Order: sequence, then structure tokens, then C-alpha cells
Amino acid sequence: MSYVHANDTAQEMRSPDTVMRLARLGSAFPTRLSFGRSLIRRLIEDGSTVERRLWSIDERGFGRAVYRVEIGGYAYSLVAFATALADEDRSDRVIAEAWDASFALYDGDPETTDLDRLEANLPKQEAGRYTDRELVISRSNKSVRLFSHVADALAQGQQPDIDMVDSIGYLMRTTAVYGNGKFGIADRFVFADRPGLQGPFAAEMLTVWLIRTFTHDLVEHVARVRGGDSAVRLDPEIKRHLGIGNSTGLGMAPFLVHHPELIHNWLHARETALARVRALSEVTTETALRLRALFDRARAHVEHWQVPDALQAERLVTLRAELEQAVDSAPLDCAGPYPIKALMDWSDQHSLECQELIRALCLEPFGDLIDELTDEMAFNAKPQFLPGMSLVELSGLIDQHYHWCGGVDFETSMASQKFWYVSEAKLEPRLGDRYAEDGADREQPLDVARQVQALHAAIAGLDQDEAKVCDLLARHPEHRNIVKRVQSSAQRPFAEIRDNLIDQSMRPIDMLRCKLAFFGAVKFDPKSDLWTRITLFQGAPMCDELQARGDDWWLSTRPDAA
Repeated sequence: MSYVHANDTAQEMRSPDTVMRLARLGSAFPTRLSFGRSLIRRLIEDGSTVERRLWSIDERGFGRAVYRVEIGGYAYSLVAFATALADEDRSDRVIAEAWDASFALYDGDPETTDLDRLEANLPKQEAGRYTDRELVISRSNKSVRLFSHVADALAQGQQPDIDMVDSIGYLMRTTAVYGNGKFGIADRFVFADRPGLQGPFAAEMLTVWLIRTFTHDLVEHVARVRGGDSAVRLDPEIKRHLGIGNSTGLGMAPFLVHHPELIHNWLHARETALARVRALSEVTTETALRLRALFDRARAHVEHWQVPDALQAERLVTLRAELEQAVDSAPLDCAGPYPIKALMDWSDQHSLECQELIRALCLEPFGDLIDELTDEMAFNAKPQFLPGMSLVELSGLIDQHYHWCGGVDFETSMASQKFWYVSEAKLEPRLGDRYAEDGADREQPLDVARQVQALHAAIAGLDQDEAKVCDLLARHPEHRNIVKRVQSSAQRPFAEIRDNLIDQSMRPIDMLRCKLAFFGAVKFDPKSDLWTRITLFQGAPMCDELQARGDDWWLSTRPDAA
């Protein structure tokens, strides 16, 4: 397909001042650039198939299983162990010590000795011992209510209640998916250059997609044991709608601050994609019809997205009303000039949720124009440290990229009420109240705005006409890290969240939603400002239908009752 482009000036991206605010990041939706989507496309391109190599699961649903997949010329195996878990031990919290199932993505084909070793260690998770043949480890708990309902229905020869399937969306939810050398597993550099796993979190996404297959197989196995000849298999439409749940809390939030170069690559790729489609002077009739069908799908998806959280529920009520208005008021026919720009401009008159949903929608039909941008989303180069930079130039970078820091008054208690720290018990990020809790003396450096203000004050105390960064740091070595961040900003304008991350009103869940949307998460279900449940791979092709179904599963909708 060919496209008619506007001139280069029309392809300007949104400003980081617009994009990198917490409220907007906390309204993000998955797009076709999300990591789960790009993984599925790579599997399809490779003609990958999944083989269940081992199924040693007993009549109670406990035991071991192995699934094998090839991608990019390399073989990987999901090793799964299902174990008994007492109800009182069931918890989504990272501090739990037992789970319904544990998993490893193994590099190659495990031998029996490898399985025995992993069976002794994987159920322990953090307390286990691993090798660099394990690329990812994970664990999950059943959604007991839905798992039992599905197993019982299938055992009786019936399909499960579609309303219940849709309201929960998964048979199991992961409580952690660990990679990059954690607990002794392989560091990312071991496989980062392999075809298919170069992208961010590609190994983790492959693991989760294979876990989804295991949950489907497990519930059908339990149903066969219970029902014998009366049991039936899950209807494919319902099975496809069952993704994998995930519970994510504060441990993920600081990632967006600790990895500014990577975050810039993610946001820059997405914003470049948006600029490209916005610059199209016209689209084909086929594309216009496709956009309208996707809009109808998005409306149906949002209609069935129900959450108990009062704030998110209110936002969804607003979004549903706005999408209803769009039927008559939005330029969905794409008949005029620059139709994608017109649709985005319409959304800008509405809520942040509406703006970000419409933008995600507008990317969907244009894979051949934007999918190559996923190649730019991995980490590529470390930031430079330039001790010879003049303080005049450093000050200019602060004025250009950190002007948003100047409006924060850290003399007020509200502006510095929160502090980030790492818990001694689980070595996980936590958030404290500076004026009510101990521990601020061990604060983690997520207070970027406050650090920039302190750096600016230190620069003001020197003769900027002559001094260089090395002169400043000789007197104030405590500013070295923030100087590096500022120096990197010229090449990476989307690297910084442009809000005060220790403010009393700061909601960590906004950072969580941003990152999870890049994973491909849907059905955000906040349980507080600190943690959320989500669903991954809902509607994605199953292992045996990659070629038949393709990559068309953005904001999938519930199937009709079987």
C-alpha cells in the first residue's frame, strides 16, 4: 500500500511538555507498537509453531509440563510446574512465598535433570538457585472463581458463562515476571542480539504468551478428569478471549525514572508513528472503513471494561459518553483532507482517555508505515558524561528541557511529602510519607525536579562564563548523576516525566499504566493509587492459529455466547 504524505513540517511530534505529564501517561492505551503485539508479529513472520513436549499433570491438576517454540532460529522451552496452594497462602503480593504455578523460559531443550533441578527451585522463586539457561522466571495464581467455573462447565459438557469470562478475563494472573539476570538467571546481553528477542521485554512477553497456553490446557485437563466422556473443550472464541492476568505494584513504577534512555526510545517511537499517520493527506476507502470498524470495536471494549475503583470508573463513564458523541460528531468517515489529523484534533477537545484511545486507534491500520519503528525501541547507547561542557551550555539545557522544574515550591510540605525507598525485606521499591514515617535518610533519587533545582542553585554560585561541569562537580560531587541526566536531555527529550514525583498528589499508578500499556495491557483495574490488575494477550492468536488469525487483536471484544 502507498501513502500520500504531507510535507515534513506537518509531521511534527507532540511536545514532551504535553506527552510526558503523569495524567496523560496514566491514560495510555496499548498500540500496535506494544511489545506483545510486536512479539506476535515476529512469531507469525517466522512461521513459528508451539509443541507441547511434556504433559505430566495428575488428576488433581498438579505436575510438570514443557512447551517448545522456535523463533529466529533458536529454540526456547516454557517449563511449568503446577502445585497445591492453600487458600490462606494465596496472595497477589510480591512478598508471598507460594503460588499455584511457577515457570521458566529455558534456553533450548531441557533434559530430565534440568527439569528435576527446576522443580526443586522454581516453586521457591526468589529463594531458588538458577543458571544462565533460564532466561525468565515467573509465577502465577489462579483466578479460583473463574478457573473452577470453567472447569465445572466443561466437565458437564457446557461452555462457561461468557459474562463471567469477560468480567475476569483470565484463568491465572502472574504476580511477577523476572528477567535480566535477577536471582542468577541469564543477563539480557546473553540473548539480546538474537532475532525475535531484541526488543524490550520480548523474552518476558514470550513467556507470558506461553503461560496463557498452559492455563488453557490445564483447565481443559481438569475438566476431562472431572467429566470424563461428558467433558468438552473450550470454544475457541472463548479460549482466545482468556488472556493472562497480572498484578503490578510499586516495584515497577521507578523503572520509568531509572531508565530514561529506554523510556525515550519507547515514547519517541510512538510519537513518531503518530506524526507519520497524522501527516497523511488522504487515506483509501478501505482504510477509512477499517478505522470505523476499529472504532466500533473500541466502543464495545470500553463498554465492557468495568472497574470498582471510583476514579477510573468515573473516567470510563466520561469516555463512553465521548465515544457515543463521536458517532455523530467525529470525522470518522475520513473524507476530508488530512483525515487522521482531523480525527486527532477532534479528540483533543475531550478527555485524556479519549485523546489517547483515538491516537492508538489511528495507528492500527498503518502497520506497513510504522511497524519498523519497533526496531528503535530497545536500549541502544549509554548517556554520555561531558565534564568539559561549559556551565552556560548546561544552564541552557536546564532552561530548555527542565523548565517545568522551576514551578515547584519545595519549601511547602506537600511538594516533598513522599519519598521513595527500597524495602529491606524484599528489596522492592516502596513509597513513604516524609513527615509521618522513618526512612527518608535512605531516599532513592527519584526526586528529579528537586535535584534539578539544587543543581541550578549550585550553578548560580559559580562564574558561568568561565566554569565547566568539572569545576562544578569538584565542589559539588553530589550533582554528578543529575548532570548526566540533563546532558542526555538534548538527544532524548522524551526521557523525563515532567512532574514532581515526590508530591503529595502524585499517583504511582500513572507510571504503572504507562509502562503496562507498552507491554500491551488492557482492562486496567486499579486497586489503589499503588497497584493495579491488568490483562495481557486477551484476544491474541493461540499457539495453533498464528497464521490463520494474524495480528488483528487490538482492544479485543467479548465473543458471543457459545
